[in-house]
Amino acid sequence: MTRIAAVHGALAPYRFAQAEITDMVARACLPEGGDRRVLDRLHRNAGVRARHMTLPLDRYETLAGFGAANDLFIGTATDLGARVVREALRTAGLSAADVDLLVFTSVTGVAVPSVDARVAGRLGMRPDVRRVPLFGLGCAGGAAGLARVHDFLLGRPGQVAVLLSVEVCSLTFQRGDASTANLVATGLFGDGATAVVACGSQRAGAFTGPTIVDSRSRLYPDAGGVLGWDIGDSGFKVVLDPEIPQVLRHHLADDVGEFLGEHGLKPQDVTAWVCHPGGPRILDAVTEALDLPAEELAFSWRHLAEVGNLSSSSVLHILRDTLAERRPPPGTPGLLLAIGPGLACELVLLSW
Repeated sequence: MTRIAAVHGALAPYRFAQAEITDMVARACLPEGGDRRVLDRLHRNAGVRARHMTLPLDRYETLAGFGAANDLFIGTATDLGARVVREALRTAGLSAADVDLLVFTSVTGVAVPSVDARVAGRLGMRPDVRRVPLFGLGCAGGAAGLARVHDFLLGRPGQVAVLLSVEVCSLTFQRGDASTANLVATGLFGDGATAVVACGSQRAGAFTGPTIVDSRSRLYPDAGGVLGWDIGDSGFKVVLDPEIPQVLRHHLADDVGEFLGEHGLKPQDVTAWVCHPGGPRILDAVTEALDLPAEELAFSWRHLAEVGNLSSSSVLHILRDTLAERRPPPGTPGLLLAIGPGLACELVLLSW
């Protein structure tokens, strides 16, 4: 049994209304005098009212290349990461010296030494702390990270693990790129971080959070080109195919049904669905595929509207909100799920 002891989330410092961001994108991405009706429609339909970003809006118009953006990622991810880990440990009543494993996931920048090493040093974690930096999982990284933490603690039931997710999505926006994929991304993604503290079964009695029961990864290799990055001189250029919802409609019900069935459960037994808010079409596809009442994904829709898609951090923010505002009855099952490049689906079975 793995017990979640604390979840702490934070957002980047600058908050902008969607309309303000749309105006910036029009200046930065469209040709001078270009028709912005498609941009306006895409941003309006994203289901986002406001987002948090790392820089003032005018900085994005002049940001010079991948190197400068990645340097900002490293500094931001280290600062924000240290902040959320410190607060999550404080909430759990633990110290940095108690941490045996630090898992870090991000898909919006690269660093060597990795961000987890920088955070560990800043917070004073032990020199023998194990570190696992994960890159490339995209929006599925938060769910996959929880699963890997669970795998580790099953074999080390007396230890403590921390999952850290930091995504600075705004630094990946491509100037001068009027492609539909870039315009959709600039209307959808925001910046934020989350830390989850978890402990093995021998320490679980000290905490009241949910337990991780099991996890399942599902890779759809026939859909490998529908989501990800094209990495070039200008940095991370988004690949975002409109076929993603159709892949989910085709596969998700069977995958979820089979996974729950292995534990003697059915979808109607789940008392809370913690679903990554990939966008309105993704949430609609999940609702349709799993035949869920609309209110089951209310936290996901609210998160999308208030802060946008934080990539791997979003599903962890929604887990935090579920625990804080509408904790299900003790002992009932929950399912946390997210979709990422691969195309892949990550499922984590919880017991509240």
